[in-house]
Amino acid sequence: MFSSASSSLQRSAAPCLTAVRNASFWSGVEMGPPDAILGVTEAFKRDNNPKKMNLGVGAYRDDNGQPFVLPSVRQAEQNVLAAKLNKEYAPIGGEGDFCKEAAKLAFGADSSVLKDSRNVTVQGISGTGSLRIGAEFISKHWPTNRTIFLPKPTWGNHTPIFKFAGFNVGGYTYYDPSTCGLNFSGAMEDIKNIPEGSVIMLHACAHNPTGVDPTPEQWKEMSALIKQKNLLPYFDMAYQGFASGDVDKDAFALRHFIDDGHNVLLSQSFAKNMGLYGERVGAFTVVCADGDEAARVESQIKILIRPMYSNPPRHGARIATEVMTNPELRAQWLMDVKGMADRIISMRSQLRDGLAKNGSSRDWKHITDQIGMFAFTGMSPDQVEKITKDFSVYLTKDGRISIAGITSGNVGHLAEAMATVTK
Repeated sequence: MFSSASSSLQRSAAPCLTAVRNASFWSGVEMGPPDAILGVTEAFKRDNNPKKMNLGVGAYRDDNGQPFVLPSVRQAEQNVLAAKLNKEYAPIGGEGDFCKEAAKLAFGADSSVLKDSRNVTVQGISGTGSLRIGAEFISKHWPTNRTIFLPKPTWGNHTPIFKFAGFNVGGYTYYDPSTCGLNFSGAMEDIKNIPEGSVIMLHACAHNPTGVDPTPEQWKEMSALIKQKNLLPYFDMAYQGFASGDVDKDAFALRHFIDDGHNVLLSQSFAKNMGLYGERVGAFTVVCADGDEAARVESQIKILIRPMYSNPPRHGARIATEVMTNPELRAQWLMDVKGMADRIISMRSQLRDGLAKNGSSRDWKHITDQIGMFAFTGMSPDQVEKITKDFSVYLTKDGRISIAGITSGNVGHLAEAMATVTK
């Protein structure tokens, strides 16, 4: 009788077990929101208007609107291929020569940091990967207030990078919508109130997304206050050389903070200034108190990298190294970078002039005051929606445009569109 009851129980349970087995393990996974930038691009692709413009994507384009391979980079790649190097794994910290040259480019060849061997520089997977190494490092080893304070607004990927690494994220005032410029007094007031021993994110040049940078004098005041508050500056340098056309000028803030005695964190990207977007070339640096501390920090960073991706790719780093160490190619690269920066600056001037020619009564001075690839136009979400609907100009809802998407052939269309929707 017990056996019969047991058999009956098994038969009644069988359909339930089958249902469990047939259910997907991922049935509870929710649909995530689309990426804001990629969403703009997808909408752009569906548009049939021959005058359509994509001002969302942050990648350089030439005056024909096409992707641009720097002549110096093209030749450097040929040199790397001609050397017939092997495809063995790179060290955990990446290509040693690349790390050395990346640090020299950022801090200057004569920097005391490099002379005293106080820097730990490892190769990262472009800017995002380098930032993530830093996020993991401070998440594991930062001893005091476990919060990084980001400028408001900041690059959209900053917040998830640090949150996914388990670090807290706060903010400080930066952009002033009323002037489309820097709210310096607001920034200084907020920095005064950041808890001592916190981490603060600083865009070294060409702030993304606003294109608004402090002046050298404002950087000096910020450095003094950050030092007084005992904050750790974390510089994100994604546009060195690309902002002004001068790699040393664009490194002013970082180098001044070093001169003021800060031991900084630094993320570098070579996507923009060498056009190595898909090669994912970057570097992460910790400036330490001395060589002994640097050795210990380096050992811990390698422990973090090993389970994340083991070691970085070699090809792009070899190209960047060839560009930075070959005297002829380096000279050509500096000309290439200046050419890209000058085209961006020219597009800003032409857009501002075009707005005036179209009778716009607004003050568009911020278009030329801002710097780098992006500009905050000051257009409202409603105006952004209208310019997309009526003129097929695609941009993010916050009014940010990529100046690299403007050419001499379409700047007139953009000026007319902006003037119309902002009347």
